[in-house]
Parts: sequence; C-alpha cells; structure tokens
Amino acid sequence: MTIQLTRDAEELHALPHEGRRAVVMTMGALHEGHATLVREARRLAGPEGQVVVTVFVNPLQFGAGEDLDRYPRTLDADIDIAEQAGADVVFAPSVDEVYPGGEPQVRITAGPMGERLEGASRPGHFDGMLTVVAKLLHLTAPDLALFGQKDAQQLALIRRMVRDLNFPVEVVGVETVREGDNLALSSRNRYLSVADRATALEISRALLTAEAAAELGAGPVRRSARVVLDAAAQMEPPLHLDYVALVDPADFTDVPDDYEGEAVLAVAAKVGTTRLIDNVPLTVGPATGAQR
Repeated sequence: MTIQLTRDAEELHALPHEGRRAVVMTMGALHEGHATLVREARRLAGPEGQVVVTVFVNPLQFGAGEDLDRYPRTLDADIDIAEQAGADVVFAPSVDEVYPGGEPQVRITAGPMGERLEGASRPGHFDGMLTVVAKLLHLTAPDLALFGQKDAQQLALIRRMVRDLNFPVEVVGVETVREGDNLALSSRNRYLSVADRATALEISRALLTAEAAAELGAGPVRRSARVVLDAAAQMEPPLHLDYVALVDPADFTDVPDDYEGEAVLAVAAKVGTTRLIDNVPLTVGPATGAQR
C-alpha cells in the first residue's frame, strides 16, 4: 500500500487500521537515524498495526538566535524515506493545525530537569518540545511513541511527562544510530565541512574513551572524556565545548565521584557554526562496567 500524506488530524483519525498505532515524531530532514526509528516502530506495531511519522517544524523549540527559517524542509524526500522504512502515514500538519489559537498561552513546563545541560544552553527549548510532543500525542493518539537515545535528555523528559501526566502511551527509546566514522547521525551534520567533521569526530572518541573507564568509577569517566575534548579544543578548527556531564538518567543531575549504577555521559559542543550533541549510557562501578 502506498504511504498516505495527511495534514489534518481528523483525516488521520479516520484512516482505518488494526492493531497498535506507533508514532515517530520528527521535524523533517529525515535521515538513517529516523529511518531506524520507523523500522523499529514497524516491528513493534506488527504487520496489522499502523506506523505514523509526524513532520512538523515546531516554532516553540527555536530560541533567540536560532533561525527557524534556516531549518531544512524536505517533505518530498521525507515521505520517500518514511515509506521505504515501513511507515503507513506521514502526518505533516500546518502551524495552524497544531496551534489553532496562535502560540499557546498554556504550555507544559519541563521543570528543574529542563533547566539543566541543554535547557541551560537553550532556555525554553524543552518547554516548547514537551508542549508539541503532548499536542502530537493527542493529535495522533498512538499506543507507542518512539524516540532516539541521541537526544537523551529529551527522551528522559518525555518519559517523565508521560508518567507524571498519565498519558496512555508507551515511550520506547531507540539506540543512537551512527555513521561509518562513528559520528552520531543528525540533520545538522550537513553543515559540517571536511575539516569540521574531523574535529567533530573527537566527540564520539571522547565518549568511547570514557566508556572504557566506566569500571574505574565516575571520576575516571569524566577525566577520560575531558582529556580528549580538551585536546580537540586545540585542533583547527577548534571544538568549542558547551558541556560534558556525567548524570543520573532519572533527573540529569551530576552524579558524585563515588556513584555506582546507571548514568549518561552527555556532551554538547560547537564546531564552526554547527552545534552537536552526543551521549553514551553507562553503568558506572567496578562490579558491572560499561553497557555495550
């Protein structure tokens, strides 16, 4: 069956389907990372279920100095990628469909977790993200919603929102997809020059180096990552580090040096004009070592 495109929520709800509905939310500019999410959604929904890919560039997620108009819009290509990965429907609503009364006066707040790391670097970003995710969950009414582990703080906040506000949906996290050189897939990678990319690869190298130190404890994990990232700051072009943090995945607070258990090592940095994020989930401590 040919994939269907709809821009109307009522039309989406009228589409017949059996089994579970799984949704993959995107802002477009789809790549292999998104395709992996769609394939996993197809697997979980089963042949009788329905997989919906949303394509919506959410204006609430763009802060001061972040160019909403510059964000790539490639709907025709997005539809092709979604169809090849196994989606049944692309839901590409207009701004008026999602926010019929203009910018919403009532929004979801991310709370203290949304003010850390990415939230500190991009004030208001997570409030806008959670608001649109909540809206799209209502508009698509899925049984399953899949999100990438690459945006680990976003995934943690969505899980918390779903739990705290009793959304009737199962949130599924999917492992980060990487290119052949280990750079985490992102629509922003298209802005990297050859020299930029060589520097950007030090982010994933720092994560791998730190992962190897997980059995030694939280302190060695942090120090191992900093050695690589500090060296990358001397490269040409240089890596401008925003943050490197080893955090509790439940609330994204920094873990102490004597911490043992599950953690996330998260990095954000800019190379040239392109800001990149990446992370690795770890189990810190001598008894368990790193998750592989």
